[in-house]
Amino acid sequence: MNAPLPSEVLKQHLIDPEICIRCNTCEETCPIGAITHDSNNYVVDAAICNSCMACVPPCPTGSIDNWRLMLRVEAYSVQEQLGWDELPKEKELPDAIAETSVAIDTLPDAVSAAVPAAFTVPGSSVPPWSAAHPYVNLYTHKAPMTATVVGNYRVTGADTESDIHHIVLDFGELPFPVLEGQSIGILPPGSDAQGRPQHARQYSLASPRDGERAGYNNLSLTVKRVTEDHGGTAAHGVCSNYLCDLAKNDTVQVIGPFGHTFLMPNHARANLIMICTGTGSAPMRAMTERFRRRIGTGENGKLMLFFGARTERELPYFGPLMKLPRDFIDINLALSREPGQPKRYVQDLIRERAPQVRELLSDRNTCIYVCGLKGMEVGVLDALREVTMQSGQDWSILHDVLRREGRLHFETY
Repeated sequence: MNAPLPSEVLKQHLIDPEICIRCNTCEETCPIGAITHDSNNYVVDAAICNSCMACVPPCPTGSIDNWRLMLRVEAYSVQEQLGWDELPKEKELPDAIAETSVAIDTLPDAVSAAVPAAFTVPGSSVPPWSAAHPYVNLYTHKAPMTATVVGNYRVTGADTESDIHHIVLDFGELPFPVLEGQSIGILPPGSDAQGRPQHARQYSLASPRDGERAGYNNLSLTVKRVTEDHGGTAAHGVCSNYLCDLAKNDTVQVIGPFGHTFLMPNHARANLIMICTGTGSAPMRAMTERFRRRIGTGENGKLMLFFGARTERELPYFGPLMKLPRDFIDINLALSREPGQPKRYVQDLIRERAPQVRELLSDRNTCIYVCGLKGMEVGVLDALREVTMQSGQDWSILHDVLRREGRLHFETY
């Protein structure tokens, strides 16, 4: 058992600014508000952090899992951390204290405080048991990979405000191994308002592990051109507009790959329930295409998709999606602004398809994936709870099992 650290010693939790892709996952996950950020960095407030570790598993890059042993009075302040471009080196402790400090490489039992009871992580922090091994952080801000644009196509109706593009990037002869559910970072050119180089923006893969075109060293992204914020105020998305305007043969700087939990199961007869809105369809497309390429092999289980958008014209990949065989994938479209139709959201369709959803939930081979806007989490969980309770089951028990076994995953923003 690890002995507690001396009271004057702190194992400070820090975020590596060279690896962090500013995805906001850690700040959203922290149950006590210990993580904050500015336009430069995400940082941990040592005065608040209780080392509960809730933020560590969801981090797609591992940048959150850094610690420095130091005198408590010398702890790095929030303002110091906000100005960093890289992590500082370890500070040397006074000899008398260093001799009594143990367990430098692991968190001592004394500080492994429990996550507050009111805080519940909605999804799993581990991948499905059979998921393939992911490679992460092969390319970094200091040593990015150069990819070439080999395709850039709009995949929503030209008459709609939702300008979503399917972008294909080729890596030539250099390795860039990825899995369905992973993401990459794009480094847009130019500087921010403070004169610093633009930080990376994260995008989920829309293609399977063997490439957008099978056997080719490429991948695809689903990118929505950002022209306003969530409140409807005009806003220029730096990276989204950069990507949507790229032409064939242009080059881009790429880092990653990232992600080690939002991965599809790799064993035969696994079932997938996929729930998404808008560009949250990217990982679902990747997983569906992985299944499609295995048709006839006997390896596939069932696929069930709940896909939400305002109208059919604003659904990315609507045409190709509707051409998939009905016995291959069970497609449920939730349209909230389709003329002449009542508003319907993904959680409404989950309730409507309750018997089929319950059947899949009862199978230990079923994994659930949710991707889209942060606000959809509550609605989806409420619908799954209602579906479960209709059969007399206790949702809290099933929810815990799904999370523990890596079978319920959220990627929301």
